[in-house]
Amino acid sequence: MANANQSLLESLLNDSSFKNWVNKDNENDVIFWESWLKNNPDKITIAHTARDIITGISFTPPSLSEEKIHNELEAVLGQITSEENEKDIPTKIITMQQFKKYMAVAAVSLLFIFLGNLFFNNSTQISHKTAYGEIIDLKLSDGTTVVLNGNSEINYDSKNPRNIELIGEAYFKVTSIPSTKAKFWVNTNDLKVTVYGTQFHVSTREEKTAVVLDEGTIHLVLNDGSTAEMQPGEFVSYSKNENTLTRTNVSDKEPFALWRKGTYVFNNTSLQNVLKNIEKTYGVEVKFIDKGIAHQLLTGGIPNENLKICLSAIEKSTGIRIVKKGNKLLVYKH
Repeated sequence: MANANQSLLESLLNDSSFKNWVNKDNENDVIFWESWLKNNPDKITIAHTARDIITGISFTPPSLSEEKIHNELEAVLGQITSEENEKDIPTKIITMQQFKKYMAVAAVSLLFIFLGNLFFNNSTQISHKTAYGEIIDLKLSDGTTVVLNGNSEINYDSKNPRNIELIGEAYFKVTSIPSTKAKFWVNTNDLKVTVYGTQFHVSTREEKTAVVLDEGTIHLVLNDGSTAEMQPGEFVSYSKNENTLTRTNVSDKEPFALWRKGTYVFNNTSLQNVLKNIEKTYGVEVKFIDKGIAHQLLTGGIPNENLKICLSAIEKSTGIRIVKKGNKLLVYKH
């Protein structure tokens, strides 16, 4: 029993969500932990012990040395003397009371300078951003792994790595924390994805958010306030602008997020939509010179680690011709 309590205590001390509850930094975490304590009365003592340990760690401003104060005082007095001499004002005698006053002013000034530098140099906001065509693998402090596609970005507070803001496209493999059942959130412009521990893909391309669940279950909170549950193999797309939700099943043989392994996989996808995906990932502009081929369907895998190879594969599989001029892709019938 003692080992179990020690394990829970250590887990709480390392849980960013629990720290948010202690510091009242995140409303969702506060609600979650208040409910958790209510449902686990036998864990209240351990939780309060962890809380007391966290709040007991306080910041102590460094004391200012006498030498530092003396040097600052000399600089202040020197400036005062210089200005007085310029005005031909007789030198004043500094009393002990005035001396102490100057010392206090110098000390306070130095303390404000120190605290100002401390504030500006200790931002807790963390951002990861990819360039066009770049794919990076990330591991968050809670053990969750994120594969970030090209032209994408995630932002989060280092104190709460389980609350992510996503722009672009990413694949998440969320580490569960069974002892606390801590939630993990992915926030987009259209919705919020809520999970405990699972694997899923999120894309915010084309002014909508698409979510594909590989395993586990996830809970969606849409921008209009409604909710939706997802099961493995499901694809859900939602746009707050159109206020429409689309739900379909995805074949296990053609995983939606294979891009993270260097391959785009399409299943009866129009050439227009395929190239829209290329636009977002590589930062190019597509123009169909022959409009009729835009609705041609494409099924199969295309390597995505190099734009030239990617375009060559599309040309061979569809029989079209793609000419790159600067930042534009001109699409012709072959």
